[in-house]
Amino acid sequence: MKSPVAFGMKLGLSRKHAQLLARLDTPRKIQDYLHTVPINHELTGETCRAVAGALHAKKIHCIEGAFIAACALWMQGKPPLLMDMQAAGDDDHVITVFRQGRYWGAISKSNHLCLRWRDPVYRTLRELAMSYFHEYETKGRKSLRTYSKPFDLRRRKPSEWVAAMDSCWDLAWDLDQSRHYRLVTPRQIRILRKRDSFERSLGDFVQYPRPRAKK
Repeated sequence: MKSPVAFGMKLGLSRKHAQLLARLDTPRKIQDYLHTVPINHELTGETCRAVAGALHAKKIHCIEGAFIAACALWMQGKPPLLMDMQAAGDDDHVITVFRQGRYWGAISKSNHLCLRWRDPVYRTLRELAMSYFHEYETKGRKSLRTYSKPFDLRRRKPSEWVAAMDSCWDLAWDLDQSRHYRLVTPRQIRILRKRDSFERSLGDFVQYPRPRAKK
């Protein structure tokens, strides 16, 4: 197998970016790096940047961070797997999933407190997805509804998501339309308890506040 740097360059990364990701040789190091990258508030419009574009911009949101994490794992010989979680009346959240032994964990870029890293202690992907259920909310309602089967990015050309010059909206659409599994039944949804005011207040904490508009 080629060195991680050589493989990253083969995927279409610059040497500088390949060397950066090659240093992230464990899921924990990948997560630690993503935490240091400011959130992409999309101040000039929605983006879905490929790995190279996201690294160049030095601002990322969840799917852009997931692409970076998947690429870093692939450079270390691990499968680049994404999971899409869909919510009712709320944004999707995309994570990168990985296995250590028999157990699943997740690398996640989020500006909020709860939708982040998951240690590899979950026996199934459903268990992993359910670990996000209580905190995934909008206006006090628990909104998480489905999770996708692992989406293997090796099925796509690296030029589409690693070194793409254009945005990756087609890939994001395919992920959104891939097979998803229901987490809760309609009956369960009807009896869900809303989060109380204290719980909801935690959602106001963010790592990277939105910049104030210049006067």
